[in-house]
Amino acid sequence: MKLAITIIGLLPVISAFARTGAEPRVLERVVPLPMALDRAFQFRKVKIYFLSDGTPGHSGNIDQSLQAVGKGGKLSGTAPSSKSTTVQEASMQFERQYRLFGAVTKLDQHQRFGNYFDFFWRTRRPATVAVRFEYRQEKLHAHIQAQEVAYENVRGSYKTEFKVVGDDYFDDGRVIAWRCLLVVDGQIVAETKSYLWE
Repeated sequence: MKLAITIIGLLPVISAFARTGAEPRVLERVVPLPMALDRAFQFRKVKIYFLSDGTPGHSGNIDQSLQAVGKGGKLSGTAPSSKSTTVQEASMQFERQYRLFGAVTKLDQHQRFGNYFDFFWRTRRPATVAVRFEYRQEKLHAHIQAQEVAYENVRGSYKTEFKVVGDDYFDDGRVIAWRCLLVVDGQIVAETKSYLWE
């Protein structure tokens, strides 16, 4: 009986982490927004993955990367032991299989190669939040592009995924700098960014 009550009590927490929102829409124009940081909104973690057509499991392949950036901005596992290296390689192989699941033909797989960004964030009060991902790509230099996902009347923890894959990746190159914003009422209330973002 206690187990059933515990499981029922955890359902809102579990469903909060499972929510990912709608598909991101590409913004035609990136308009600068005013900054009004609020402690009620924050990014918890960022997961970055680059999927290429390189050989999976080959330790010399530097094209595949999986990074988890915590609250302090430090990379997880900066000096791995041999045991943790094996675990990391297994997690990278799993991530590759996860991203390529259902891609049967070479063309299907080709359309999934590129950059994947998962942002874990939370809000402590109900609000309508837009998660905006701004980025620069190798071949476009200083040109900023953006994708955005809107959430209506949300509170709790969420995960939002953005990707630059397929033709966007092959035509314009890898993402070299990025930032992600939580926008409420046209103002930036939380921000996380890469080291190279100005």
